[in-house]
Amino acid sequence: MATPASMQGFFVCDILDASPKGDMGSMEHPFFSLSTRPDRTIRHYRRGETAVTVTPSVRGRATIHDKDILIYCISQLMAAVNAGRAISRKLTLTAHDLLIATRRDTGGDSYTRLREAFERLAGTRITTNIVTGTKDDPTETTTGFGLIESWEIVRKTRGGRMVSVSVTLSEWLFRAVQAKSVLTLSRDYFTLRKPLERRIYELARKHCGHQREWRCSVASLHEKAGSDAPLRVFRAAVRRMITADGLPDYEAAEVAGDIVVFSQRRLVVRDEGLPVLDTETLEAARAAAPGWDIYALEAEWRGFWVTSGRPRLSKPGKAFLGWLRGRVGR
Repeated sequence: MATPASMQGFFVCDILDASPKGDMGSMEHPFFSLSTRPDRTIRHYRRGETAVTVTPSVRGRATIHDKDILIYCISQLMAAVNAGRAISRKLTLTAHDLLIATRRDTGGDSYTRLREAFERLAGTRITTNIVTGTKDDPTETTTGFGLIESWEIVRKTRGGRMVSVSVTLSEWLFRAVQAKSVLTLSRDYFTLRKPLERRIYELARKHCGHQREWRCSVASLHEKAGSDAPLRVFRAAVRRMITADGLPDYEAAEVAGDIVVFSQRRLVVRDEGLPVLDTETLEAARAAAPGWDIYALEAEWRGFWVTSGRPRLSKPGKAFLGWLRGRVGR
């Protein structure tokens, strides 16, 4: 049921513990800067038929850490959609809740940095032909848009600290939410402090979500990440990341041919008696729940199976699809 705020054209971000989610468009393509310094260079990317131009404002291109704001907004909207609530492109959020959800410090400087992030997000312009919307009714965006359309501090404390903020998402991003073109992220994503680690995690999440492992050449990974570092410097950074082994959900390994292989950490629990779903079952699940994160649903179903006492399943695929129909229908 719609809240009074949503009826008035606002969506109030009031869902505690919403699962972090990112839109697939910006996870696949390098919209965000990996630099810690203001990046004012216009960037052009082309991969296949997809073209992206990112134009920063005088304050610089939005950074991968600024993206936390979008992740928080998308997470709130998707949680509301799944709960049957009405949503709006204009959101009202509490700054403190955003900082807590994204695991940031809540000291005075954090609010200043948050304001700067809003300014970069609103000032960064994207021109792209990436399709958002459903397969039945795709919409191709070829005009420029901001990562957020606008923002406004609605309320401050007497000391000047922002309390409540109004954010209007771009039509492009809102269509991605409506089409459920999003993926669930690990909550530990917010603990990654190095910009490259965050970007590599996004790419692993995007590609491993559709297969058991993902192989990518270092040169291609360099391009997809949108790194400005020379290839040799990027390769060295990736090797350090592999050695540190700190990516949530995924482990990476370097193999012959200058290739990096990403695999899902949670797959190792298959040997502990958990039900295994075959490829045909997962394809049927995608057809039954278009736009949903199938691997997240698979993990949720396994948790349900464990809490149900681990009943014996002669046909785990059939059991999963039956559970899925009820889960998506709720």
